[in-house]
Amino acid sequence: MAATKQAEHFPVEKTDEQWRAELTPEQYRVLRKHGTERAGTSPLDREKRPGTFVCAGCGEPLFDMGTKFDSGTGWPSFYQPLEGAVGTTSDRSFFMTRTEANCATCGGHLGHVFDDGPNPTGLRYCINSASLDLEKKSK
Repeated sequence: MAATKQAEHFPVEKTDEQWRAELTPEQYRVLRKHGTERAGTSPLDREKRPGTFVCAGCGEPLFDMGTKFDSGTGWPSFYQPLEGAVGTTSDRSFFMTRTEANCATCGGHLGHVFDDGPNPTGLRYCINSASLDLEKKSK
């Protein structure tokens, strides 16, 4: 799977101090410092209510609930982001190469993309709950 070039500048840019003031410590660690939650601790992993997952950093829509699936990994997983919502880069940390998923609007670290997902894309966007908020659809 080829990574697409992530933009160097984003529509939403803030100083490190602004990000620290606006995000919880866990959101800051994940979104701005490329952290990862422990498997099985993600509160949104079992979420099934209709809605749209948005970036916890900037509020932009990222994933529709209809693309979420249970990957058994302990993190929320999606087979496809909303069009233009997620960018990717090559992540060479921890002595391996992975494809990192980032918010295309603020550049926040979301998680990683793997090529072991379901049809129709065959992709698994493995995303940290700290990088997401769920906007529930009203009835």
